[in-house]
Order: sequence, then C-alpha cells, then structure tokens
Amino acid sequence: MRLNRLFLTGSNRVAPVSLTLGLLAMVLVPVAQTAENKLGGDHIPASDGDLVVHPINHATFAMAWKDKTIYVDPVGGGKRFDGLPKPDLILVTDIHGDHLDAGTLEAIGGSATIVAPAAVAEKLPEKLRKQTTVLANGETKSVAGITVEAVPMYNLTADRLKFHTKGRGNGYVVTLGDKRAYISGDTEDIPEMRALKNIDVAFVCMNLPYTMTVEQAAAAVREFKPKIVYPYHYRGSDTEKFKQLVGNDSGVEVRLRDWYK
Repeated sequence: MRLNRLFLTGSNRVAPVSLTLGLLAMVLVPVAQTAENKLGGDHIPASDGDLVVHPINHATFAMAWKDKTIYVDPVGGGKRFDGLPKPDLILVTDIHGDHLDAGTLEAIGGSATIVAPAAVAEKLPEKLRKQTTVLANGETKSVAGITVEAVPMYNLTADRLKFHTKGRGNGYVVTLGDKRAYISGDTEDIPEMRALKNIDVAFVCMNLPYTMTVEQAAAAVREFKPKIVYPYHYRGSDTEKFKQLVGNDSGVEVRLRDWYK
C-alpha cells in the first residue's frame, strides 16, 4: 500500500495518509518542559527565556528562569507548594518564622541548594545544613548555576533595631540571564538599598513595626529606580498609596499582586 493513498476523513473529505501521519506525529511529540513554562505567574522577558514571578504568601514566592526554579523564604508546610515545580535553589533571608521553617524546607527541598546567612544555617538540622551555602553580606557566589549576591537587610529606626540587626540576615541580588532581581528581605530603606544599580525587578517589603513604612519604601524605590517593583511582605500596608508615592514620573513600573490569597 502506498503511504500517500487517500482515505475518507470524518467530514467525508480526503487527505493523504502521509500528511495525516505527519500531523499525528507532531501532536504526539512531547514538548520540552522547562521550569518557566511549568510555573504560572508574571512573565518578564529575559535572555534565554522569560523570568517568571509567582507570589505565594507574605514573604514567600517562587521564580523560574530556563530550567531553574527558585523559592524564596518557603514556609507554611509542604502542601502550600503542591503543584509547583521542585526547587533547584532556595533563598532564605532571616531566622524569623515567616522566613525560616525547617519543616517546610525538609518537605520541599529535596536536593535543592539552600543559600542562607550563618544565623539561619545554625538553626537547620544537619541534613539541611549540608545542602546550605552560607553567604554573608557582600559575598557573591555562583550557586546551582545562578549568580547570587548577599546584600544587607536591617532596621534603622531606634524602636525597630531589635527586630533585624545589621549582618544577621541577607537580602539578595540574583542574576538570571540579563536580568538582575533584588529581594529586600526584612529591612528599612537602608543606604545599601538606595545605592543599588541596574536592578530590573525588585521585591520590596513594607509593614510595621518590623520593616518600614510605605513612605520609606517608595522613597527608596524612587532613588534606586528598579525597572519593575513588586511590594511584598506588606501585610497591613497600603500598597495603592505606595504606588501613588512611587509615581508615574519615576520610570518605575509598580506591580501590585496578591500575596495573601
């Protein structure tokens, strides 16, 4: 039998067998699954694929780029992450319970590399410590194929100093293709934040009494001028006011997303 023999289709029209088999093969060939097309969320164009941003809750979110999935401060138990791709890299900023939960890390971490400050690593069980790369403020390393820089996060205001002391926790600047993403951690509008350069995407905290006001956050954002900013860790804060204060004249796109679904 010749492969190009005609046959009747369901609509009584004819089509070559060879053409039909070719179309069927195209349907059956599996599409390569990368982390970025398995994680839902905002897509930000970057080199070698989009940077995907997926809010989860409060200080917790996920990012994906190419074949890499990154979790930031995963807490709340393993079920919170059902349906999400497994992480290749986990960033932990501080020792407080809304940033560090060893039980969640054990449930979701698998063989993922954890990056954390020393104060966090000291609180982890031995298995997780072995997976952890410790970074201090100012240190930069390539981890899981991603460049991670630890930057300071701390309080400035006298009655907030007890919450976050300088040097204990880390903010992070993560390089993903041609994009630099800044994760503030728990901080006020410190000089190190205001001095940041060439930030494409920023995740900036705001809530009292632990971090800073929307006015402080907006003033800092207007100074270091990320291309896109997401307010996060904002429970009880007026994010619409933050957007107004950043203003249309700043050149910064403010993206308001729900971190408290």
